Amino acid sequence: MLTGLLDPTSGRAEVAGIDVVRDPEAVRRRLGYMSQRYGLYDDLTVEENLRFYAGLFGLVGKEGRARVEELIEELGFTTRRRQLAGTLSGGWKQRLSLACATSHKPEVLFLDEPTAGVDPAARRHFWQVSRELAAGGTTILVTTHYMDEAERCDRLGMLHRGHLVAIGAPHEITVQLGQPTLEDAFIALQLQDEENAA
Repeated sequence: MLTGLLDPTSGRAEVAGIDVVRDPEAVRRRLGYMSQRYGLYDDLTVEENLRFYAGLFGLVGKEGRARVEELIEELGFTTRRRQLAGTLSGGWKQRLSLACATSHKPEVLFLDEPTAGVDPAARRHFWQVSRELAAGGTTILVTTHYMDEAERCDRLGMLHRGHLVAIGAPHEITVQLGQPTLEDAFIALQLQDEENAA
């Protein structure tokens, strides 16, 4: 709903100050989205995928080429630019997905389980790049089940069975839920479900 792809059944929401129901197209122009599922074109090279996604956001010609070169350099694709995306490792595919999602320098970036199934080095690199994007002014919304990753965020909203049960900085969440760590809070919610189901 926040990406403007689905209409909400009720209520209202704004992304980058724009109502998602009234002007979903304007919302989509201002945001980047990296899905949990791999969404690149396997039969295109790294560079071709980047050019395609940049083009979707109107970055063509000289401007588009310059942005693609910038992404190739920033994310370390110099020696892989002509490699087919389908032959990349999981960590490199994730890196390419992030590059495509940020090709147009969005104001808001949605990351859905961005590091699921990638190795620790790729996870570290991903969070380093994410911090750099945030420092540059991009607002990043991340969904994750990894509590160590959630602790890296400035502000959290913990959802349980579709309901917001806590919101705040990581240390505030632990206080709200009466647990010493985010992982303990997550486990406590799971145990509570099991008890209610029994």
